[in-house]
Amino acid sequence: MYKYIKNQRKNILFAILLLSSVGLQAQSPDTRRIESWVTYPDRSLLLAKEQITTPFEKNEGKQLPIVVDDRQSFQEIDGFGFALTEGSAFHLNRMSSTERARILRELFSTDGNNVGINYIRLTIGASDLNNFVYTYNDLPDGETDFELKKFSLSHDLDDVIPVMKEILRINPAIKIMASPWTAPAWMKVGNNYRGGALKPECYGVYANYFVKYIQEMKKQGIMIDAVTIQNEPLNSRNTPSMSYFTEEHALFVKEHLGPAFEKAGLQTKIIVFDHNCDRPDYPLAILSDPETARYVDGSAFHHYRGEISTMSTVHLARPDKNIYFTEQMVTEKPGSPEIHIAGQVKRLVVGVMRNWSRNLILWNLAADPLNDPHTDNGGCSMCQGAITIDGDQVTRNLAYYVVAHASKFVPDGSVRIASTDGYDRAVDLTEDEERPEIKRATLIEHSHVLPNVAFKTPQGKIVLVVANDTWSVSTVKIQYNGAYASLKLPPGAVGTYIW
Repeated sequence: MYKYIKNQRKNILFAILLLSSVGLQAQSPDTRRIESWVTYPDRSLLLAKEQITTPFEKNEGKQLPIVVDDRQSFQEIDGFGFALTEGSAFHLNRMSSTERARILRELFSTDGNNVGINYIRLTIGASDLNNFVYTYNDLPDGETDFELKKFSLSHDLDDVIPVMKEILRINPAIKIMASPWTAPAWMKVGNNYRGGALKPECYGVYANYFVKYIQEMKKQGIMIDAVTIQNEPLNSRNTPSMSYFTEEHALFVKEHLGPAFEKAGLQTKIIVFDHNCDRPDYPLAILSDPETARYVDGSAFHHYRGEISTMSTVHLARPDKNIYFTEQMVTEKPGSPEIHIAGQVKRLVVGVMRNWSRNLILWNLAADPLNDPHTDNGGCSMCQGAITIDGDQVTRNLAYYVVAHASKFVPDGSVRIASTDGYDRAVDLTEDEERPEIKRATLIEHSHVLPNVAFKTPQGKIVLVVANDTWSVSTVKIQYNGAYASLKLPPGAVGTYIW
């Protein structure tokens, strides 16, 4: 009898605790309030925090909601950022030390009101946004250096490495990817920085060139997390540039770069393709060889051509390999009274993240008011920086705000979670016309909610980025754990919502 009474007491106590827990869970969504950060197309608000927070309520209202479900998770997020080209570093390094420190802290610090960029793409040697073309092993015509005795980071020591070190003092955990635009000319067919393929007899030395770069950067305190094999291997119109056919790309990884990394004990990730979304066949062909695929972490994409959904196509075929988004130029007219941010956030933050990318890198961090520097004969004369630097004066451009709407709130280690897409099915609950107390459920084929993407941070916060790409004021209705919130978003505006 004593054991029976004791067990009954335990059962009653457990029931009380369970009911209390359920009660707390039922009430907790109502106590949450949404913090809103918005950018309006008339520039009246630019990544501005709204003074009033919005509560979750039990009343669902009449509009179809964006249902956010953190029980469904997708890819982990590595970060958001820009390419730090030699041109970007050149301008930053010529600012006064005080103003350079100020803008770098704003860009890369995760504290206070800064935007927390947490991913950088470096160029291995020069890109087309350089004052001049160089590699780390440039030789007079007719000379070779298969032992890489003359390898030197000397040009990067002028601007890139000092600026990168300053960034690392602000954010030591920032992830760094590096990409080459060309091999040294003596390694190439045609002995030219522009176009041309890697000579077959130079595959081995070029693999060691990558190894040497990673090791020498490590000596500078700069850890390279990942490399892509070649920026835009199907584009020989840039200066510098270098072409690869698929089989050449695969052979270089399989027989040279992968084994060289393995021999040197490097943990740096190898990423293939690094070109447009119109060629899913390119990375998939490389990954179709198991011996090559074992060295490859994933595939990288740009979006100058093709559909952004191509990344999901590659993920569908090879879900065991990661997806990265490594370049997109985003520009606006200097001094424009409007900022056309909704379309770019829809395409890049929402589109890229919903299609399995672990990161978002835009092109490029900084330029001057003339979009200089760039190389002649194939350099990009229209590539505006995320910031424009004119002496110590800094202008924040469209690309800055596109990235900041995510980087400020979604740290490394966050995960994308489920949220309703405009083409997803939805359930509409309505009142019965005769008996209002009765609910009717209707299946809607397309929800037509605004473009959005949701994340859960390592700290347990939910972040929802929404772009109003319509011509009318829209209500952003959010459903989370059975509670609802409604927020107004003007046409052309973007909102990042956190709770």
